[in-house]
Amino acid sequence: MKPENILEIKDLKVKFPVHGGLFLKKIAEVKAVDGVDLELKKGETLGLVGESGCGKSTIGKAVINILKFSSPDVDITGEVNIRTDDGEINILSLNNNETRKYRGLIQMIFQDPYSSLNARLSVGQIIEEPLLYHTKMNKTERMERVAWLLEKVGLQPEQSKRYPHEFSGGQRQRIGIARALATNPKIIIADEPVSALDVSIQAQVINLLQELQSEFDLSLLFVAHDLSVVEHISSRIAVMYLGNIVELGPGYDIYHNPIHPYSRALLSAVPLPNPKRKNKERIILKGDVPTPMNKPSGCGFRTRCPIAKKECADFIPPLELKKTDHFAACPYVQ
Repeated sequence: MKPENILEIKDLKVKFPVHGGLFLKKIAEVKAVDGVDLELKKGETLGLVGESGCGKSTIGKAVINILKFSSPDVDITGEVNIRTDDGEINILSLNNNETRKYRGLIQMIFQDPYSSLNARLSVGQIIEEPLLYHTKMNKTERMERVAWLLEKVGLQPEQSKRYPHEFSGGQRQRIGIARALATNPKIIIADEPVSALDVSIQAQVINLLQELQSEFDLSLLFVAHDLSVVEHISSRIAVMYLGNIVELGPGYDIYHNPIHPYSRALLSAVPLPNPKRKNKERIILKGDVPTPMNKPSGCGFRTRCPIAKKECADFIPPLELKKTDHFAACPYVQ
């Protein structure tokens, strides 16, 4: 593991079985993630973008090791190594009890602020819960921590006695952020944390995340499909298609000078708030996204790629360095 990295994902593959027939036998499998390698440096934000169903959220759930408990039949291979005080740990090799020891180091902010909070608990109890399991604080210390966290995310300590249904969507997401910060994590997985919010509220939550990242020296894996948001917050961006990383590089470079044909098409669809440039060239891809149950051989994008060649069916292209710190999984682009 490189000294500057706090998280390394190596050849991660996640397959979900599909059952059918009278006896519900396994008839197929969904290749949600198909051999992904990623690195997250200490203190950086890595944006993970792509269409719905490409495997972004699955990677996030694999990093915090909850897939095996939410889907017992899932097949996960590869490594998710995190840097801890005990050294380098492969989180996927741990059972539930062993994982609990390191759970406080990695926390997750979920996409839906309405369903991710327990409606039966008060806000104070929701934020206090991680402290009960992962710290040795007494009741007084926990309540002080809860009040401090609420202030950090722009809420009032007196609101700790209220319940989630009494808050707006943006306030609920702030509560989710406070809960994620409770245990002083090193890594936060933000799974589309602003997609369910109004645009004005999105900006507030994004700015809050950036402020907290600077203050707490957090490393963020930011999963989203809104490319403008990802470009604003990310140091680097990884573009996914059908379970594979097709392009990886600096945020500004990926957003303004994409190399891979899929990245170009994806970014051409981003609306511009400039009426003089509203008629920019839009790249329209032919066909539909193939099903993960029956991926094309070789490059998964070849059935829709405008520069595909016959040889693309023979091998899965690896990420190749095209220019400084900028990688693309296509041998036919410069």
